[in-house]
Amino acid sequence: MRKLLQINPVVRENTSTGKIMRGIGDLAISSGWESYIAYSRARDGMVPHTSKLIPIGNKADLAVHAVATRLLDAHGLASRRGTNELIRQIEAIKPDIIHIHNVHGYFLNYPMLCDFLGGSGIPVVWTAHDCWLYTGHCYYYSAANCDRWKTRCHSCPQKTSFPASWLLDHSASNYARKRQVLTKMKNLHLVAVSEWIKGEIQQSFLSEVPCQVIHNGIDLDVFKPSNNKQTKEKYGIRTPHYVIAVASIWLKEKGFDDLMRLAGLLDINISLVMVGRMTQKQEKALPENVIHIPRTSDAAALAELYSGAVAFLNPTWQDNYPTVNLESIACGTPVITYRTGGSPESVTEKTGFVVEQGNIEGMTKIINDIIGNNSYFCRLNRREYALANFDKDRCFRDYIDLYESLAAR
Repeated sequence: MRKLLQINPVVRENTSTGKIMRGIGDLAISSGWESYIAYSRARDGMVPHTSKLIPIGNKADLAVHAVATRLLDAHGLASRRGTNELIRQIEAIKPDIIHIHNVHGYFLNYPMLCDFLGGSGIPVVWTAHDCWLYTGHCYYYSAANCDRWKTRCHSCPQKTSFPASWLLDHSASNYARKRQVLTKMKNLHLVAVSEWIKGEIQQSFLSEVPCQVIHNGIDLDVFKPSNNKQTKEKYGIRTPHYVIAVASIWLKEKGFDDLMRLAGLLDINISLVMVGRMTQKQEKALPENVIHIPRTSDAAALAELYSGAVAFLNPTWQDNYPTVNLESIACGTPVITYRTGGSPESVTEKTGFVVEQGNIEGMTKIINDIIGNNSYFCRLNRREYALANFDKDRCFRDYIDLYESLAAR
């Protein structure tokens, strides 16, 4: 029986990578594989799972790694003990495929791990969920309008952004180290979750590494149109219409400031519902027509909110292939998003609208046009598009097919 080992800092299912790993693991098991997942013990503790879980490190390891990141700009360069622990587990399990999702999570030393994996001969699949893999510091650079990653990172404009360094800027040496370590791995196969990030990878030092696109998928049995007439009452939405925006944490880069401007342009008959964590300062600054719902792990409740909205707004300034777009479309609700990263890739003439970054007035006009045109409320076309393109099992099957082809070499 073939064995799969996935690696990621978090395994919880209320995270996007946690959902993806479980889905891949479940399909691998049903396809006759053994499935293992290594993750940060300090971040998630012990959680029930269908795959066999391998918790790595502890709170002390995480704390030391966080200090190294904050003071020395050394993210991914601490956690030697935890990385040795993982290497011992790999040697014991002898997986046929190792699939890395993220290592930037304060729990692994990536040069140690990559040196071991490069010498092991085990095929390594690495999914680029963001851009950290080929930059000297940041995990996204679009909002900073920075392209130094194409040649050599230095003087990082996002030094204090995740993974934040308060003192030193080692983006140049971090970039050089990543290039040296990753280009040396001859058993590496990259997966891009959007055509956009594949194009970025092909302009980076990873341009010679095999890379294919496998889009993220969603659970279409959960995200589907709903006619729950109690949804507006449940959340205190008193206007005839509402638009919705969703983020794990509301940051400027996710469009928080833009949504505040948009709220001031909305008709009095339209509310803005914002789902996701906010700071107390952000909450206090919300206009009266904005309803805040803290982050929820209840996917069915989120589907009801999508379904009742006039439109889903995603004014993101940096993103890869956001699943929130897919979720809204699957519920029959049109998406209005910025032309940012891979966000427009799920948006067609049937599923929504794309505007340039910062075009709040354009977003507002589209919202008014949707309300004034009853044809936009026909959800069938968007649902059919989702069924044809966003099924998670079809996406996960592409990973299993990739594993099979690599393991057979």
